[in-house]
Amino acid sequence: MFRFIVRRLLQLIPTLFGLSILLFIWLRRLPGGPETAILGERGTPEMRAAIRRNLGLDEPILIQYGRFIRRMIRLDLGTSISTKREVTTEFLQRFPGTVELTITAMVIAVGIGIPLGYLAARRRGRFLDHASVGGSLIGICIPVFFLAYILKAIFSENLGWFPSSGRQDPTIGATRITNFFVLDGLMTREWDAAADALMHLVLPALALASIPLAIIVRITRASVLEVLNEDFVRTAEAKGLTENVVRRRHVLRNAMLPVVTSIGLLTGGLLSGAVLTETVFAFSGIGAFLADSINQRDYPVLMGFIMIIAVVYVLVNLIVDLSYSLIDPRVRVR
Repeated sequence: MFRFIVRRLLQLIPTLFGLSILLFIWLRRLPGGPETAILGERGTPEMRAAIRRNLGLDEPILIQYGRFIRRMIRLDLGTSISTKREVTTEFLQRFPGTVELTITAMVIAVGIGIPLGYLAARRRGRFLDHASVGGSLIGICIPVFFLAYILKAIFSENLGWFPSSGRQDPTIGATRITNFFVLDGLMTREWDAAADALMHLVLPALALASIPLAIIVRITRASVLEVLNEDFVRTAEAKGLTENVVRRRHVLRNAMLPVVTSIGLLTGGLLSGAVLTETVFAFSGIGAFLADSINQRDYPVLMGFIMIIAVVYVLVNLIVDLSYSLIDPRVRVR
């Protein structure tokens, strides 16, 4: 197990190295450049040249890339052009919001998707099976931003059940420790702050969970149907084992591998920032901030955020690989 973890961590090096090259080239290809972001469209050629000289953009490309790598290794991500704050500070302030939103969405998707997919497989051809398959198709087809606007219009603006924007009511004056608003409220026993932060998560999490939920339902259903046709399941039933034992020991554990893989990929994707959802609900996560950074040509933010997100994504997939041996005893990590 330890050797496997070390080997996978070492595989991060060429992966991130290749990503850094692609990211460096892509950012240099964006129109305008950082001098336009700083000076605007009315900057004189002399002012633009001075900015490029101060930023080292007039040096050879290999020297620029070497400086970029050295700063990444030192975790010196630079200063945001738009906010004038350290990129690391911006990330630490906004990433907890995206994590809270992702975890809430995945809890909804997994908590509903796996049981629903299993029940649909066990009742193949019946109403529940047809309803779950049809519902999953609708969930995949409906654009997330459209569903977000629907939920916001109905449950926030018309019914007034949930807040329409933000992560927390600013008038509460909650104590900040980790920037995970729900966790901070629980740690400080400010129950009203924790409840308010949770209420702000409901609508964006429901919108964000729609596609993962639909995918998990379909993959769980297909995987369970495949396992139900295996000989070892029929043998277990022939031995007189109870349905709960057959379901827990033989069906679910063998059907979970593709489901866990999908959950890991979906979680990693959501952690990279739910741009549309965060934009609709004015949710201060990294997705909406990244979108604004692209429009404003905020190169330090783009370079720093994307590299950190890549590390997080690979680590999530490492956790998924390690979970295989816990779910299925036939799988052994070597």
